[in-house]
Amino acid sequence: MSASLEKGVRVLKEVIDAPIASYFSSCVHCGLCAEACLFYTETGDPKYTPIHKLEPLRRVYEQEYTLLGRVAKWLHLSKPITDAELAEWQELVYNSCTLCGRCSLVCPVGNDIVYMVRKLREGMAISGHAPNGVIEATRRTVELGSPMGVKLHAVKAQMKHVEAETGIPIPLDVEGAEYMVQLSSMEIINFPEYLSAVARIMKQAGKTWTLCSTGFEATNAGIQIGVSDLARVIVSRIVEGAERLKVKCVISPECGHAYTAIRWEGPNLIGRPFTFQVKHILEVLDEFRAQGLIKTEGMETDRLSFHDPCQITRRGGVIQQQRNLMQMVAANFVEMPDAGKYNWCCGGGGGVSANEEADELRLSAFKRKKAQLEAVKPDRLVTACAVCRTTLEEGLEHYQMDLPVLGLTELIAEHLVESGDGDRKGA
Repeated sequence: MSASLEKGVRVLKEVIDAPIASYFSSCVHCGLCAEACLFYTETGDPKYTPIHKLEPLRRVYEQEYTLLGRVAKWLHLSKPITDAELAEWQELVYNSCTLCGRCSLVCPVGNDIVYMVRKLREGMAISGHAPNGVIEATRRTVELGSPMGVKLHAVKAQMKHVEAETGIPIPLDVEGAEYMVQLSSMEIINFPEYLSAVARIMKQAGKTWTLCSTGFEATNAGIQIGVSDLARVIVSRIVEGAERLKVKCVISPECGHAYTAIRWEGPNLIGRPFTFQVKHILEVLDEFRAQGLIKTEGMETDRLSFHDPCQITRRGGVIQQQRNLMQMVAANFVEMPDAGKYNWCCGGGGGVSANEEADELRLSAFKRKKAQLEAVKPDRLVTACAVCRTTLEEGLEHYQMDLPVLGLTELIAEHLVESGDGDRKGA
């Protein structure tokens, strides 16, 4: 056994905790998780059944922690995990799983399959069986500060562009602000209109806010590759920045796994509660709406639908907020089949969009989203995750569907009523 494989198997032994033991013990092999996975439904290949993706972890569990399994191992009646098997399973664990959680949602005995895949990825990554694209994204995040290699000077350049466009100063490292706004690399490079929208909304709401020079990037590649130690390093930058600036709330941007990493995983990763709140931008915008702090005018008359990002909606519980916001600006809002917590994944989360090896499979799986959209035929599609937005645009282009995709934050900002004269801004 090679040193890397030995280390990976040892990690798999260590990550098997009471929840995982109970999940494997309680699985009734019903197959419902297969019908919940877009990689299975769109290929029909049984190897993409979510519970099957966990086979290496299941074998380690049985061999190390069950009586019959330990006896079988002692008698050499069970096969040890090999490098070749982990190499084969790399596709199943990384290429065909976005950690979307739909399989966990439908499991009749409540098994959290996403939790188990995350644990399996720990051993896979340590043993050298993670895709190069995800490895490089993680390396750039740890060494440079972001998965796309975006540095602070790029953020400052965008700040200047937004200030010139809006006339609103973009605060950086302001101590005592109510909100610390996070960005993802996608928003900095591909969707700079997000920062402009936030600035305009914050101005109208009368809220103090700031960016953080040492913790501006929200994307957590450590969560995606499955290495908790790296995820902890990335989260710690945000926590240290927020506590240094003494902010009351950190706003996670339109990015699904960033929200999971800082909101739900963060305190466990650093081993203590935060001294600040964490909210998704949709939660903050809906609070502003409810408090009457933002005023909009005019309604979009196009037929609009909303794609619910998995980590924000299904895994994060942010479901009604985006619908409240859509009702502010959309006169013809239509829901897709399986909307809300049952929504189908875009196919790019969990590091899949950063993994070139998964491109063909991801585009095949996009047929599920294509069918959802064809059922309601919207004129434009709205979402609240930069990775979803990019993945959706790629899938739509591949299937030659002329359907513009936009972010909900910028849509709200386009309808803001400018204080004093009622003009619509950004339209």
